[in-house]
Amino acid sequence: MQQKRRSWMGIVLASLIVLFSLSPLMRSFYALPAAFKVSVGEQLGLDLQVPQYLLNSFNVEIKTIPENLLNIDKKGINSLESFLQPDNRPRINKPGQINLKLKLFGLIPLKNLNVDVVEEIKLFPGGHAIGVLLKTQGVMVVGYSPVISQGKSHLPAKKAGLEIGDIIREINHNPVSSDEEALKLIHELGQKGTPITFLIQRNQDQIVIPVNPVYCQETGRYRVGLYIRDSAAGVGTLTFYEPNTRIYGALGHVIADAETNHQIAKGEGKIINASIQGIQQARRGQPGEKIGIFTDSQIILGDIQKNTEAGIFGRLLSHLDNELYPHPVPVAFAQQVETGPARILTVVDNEKIESFSIEITKIVPQRLPNGKNLVIQITDSRLLSLTGGIIQGMSGSPIIQKNRLVGAVTHVFVNEPTKGYGILAEWMLTETGLLQRDDKNQGAA
Repeated sequence: MQQKRRSWMGIVLASLIVLFSLSPLMRSFYALPAAFKVSVGEQLGLDLQVPQYLLNSFNVEIKTIPENLLNIDKKGINSLESFLQPDNRPRINKPGQINLKLKLFGLIPLKNLNVDVVEEIKLFPGGHAIGVLLKTQGVMVVGYSPVISQGKSHLPAKKAGLEIGDIIREINHNPVSSDEEALKLIHELGQKGTPITFLIQRNQDQIVIPVNPVYCQETGRYRVGLYIRDSAAGVGTLTFYEPNTRIYGALGHVIADAETNHQIAKGEGKIINASIQGIQQARRGQPGEKIGIFTDSQIILGDIQKNTEAGIFGRLLSHLDNELYPHPVPVAFAQQVETGPARILTVVDNEKIESFSIEITKIVPQRLPNGKNLVIQITDSRLLSLTGGIIQGMSGSPIIQKNRLVGAVTHVFVNEPTKGYGILAEWMLTETGLLQRDDKNQGAA
């Protein structure tokens, strides 16, 4: 009988533990990120839902490098309450690392947090319409084109193993930088009647593939049956630039070939001034777009040094004016971004930067940049009447919340164009070198 009673008590205790672990209180502990960044001068707070009567049951063990990084008592143990009350949260005095161990009754570990403290970063918000001109490193295979010879259809390159998205770097050890150059080489080498050797890049690998060209009776030239492209061009939006170095970020997503959707390996690139001459409205299932022209392709705003999942990056040749933000604003790290009202800066007419209201409806924590950290919705009635929602060309439009740069517009929900995605500014900054990426933030433990 006593053994049966102990069994029931064990079941009840286990059930209580399970229920406690699934409570809103514990879920708020689990939701805390294991690692995040804050700026010097900020207060260090934790977003937890703890009832007042339970506050004394929790405490925080604190370790910092260097010492005296936080305005806390020297014992290194603080009540959790001090991290929850806006007026009493500890303020950060200098750069370094903080390790917080949240414990129940001072014994049971609940959460281990590593905080990287960096100097405050201020940037000029963008919003400028830009033309993006990017040449590939080599030429990209974007499709197959049959070669007609003696009444038969041939695809020599496909048969040899070349794939759509491959980058042709060399032909018979001759570097190629344009489609015209590649076509000329293929014809000249084909006339010699020997196989042509292609050095191609496929993802991270380089592969050598021999191909036998075929004489095309329709064009009077030797061909290998490929469609190739050496550049991409389009209209986007500048997100930010740093005032001292003039390092900029734009688009918030990678430039990919429109037909293959493969990332374009960056060769020579530049951004130039663009003017928006019209708007094609977005409709359900039909993305809209800004209709822009390059106002003067000879006037270069800056170069393109990187083409990444978080956008394009380079250096401006000179400072750009923004009447809405004549002074730089602080960058918000992920922990400082909130759901709720915000603004975007973009151009919908000529070259005038305007501010429009949006709502940040969801924040999606991610460990890799894919341009989908934020879910946003356009709420500005004028912008909706002009564009129907988020449209092509808005990519890179900076998102401002509480006078901080929080991110940039990146994608539209095709079937619900008033909604879309954004990327956190923090992710874009890691690509510029202005902010170090912490893939393994070990904190100060």
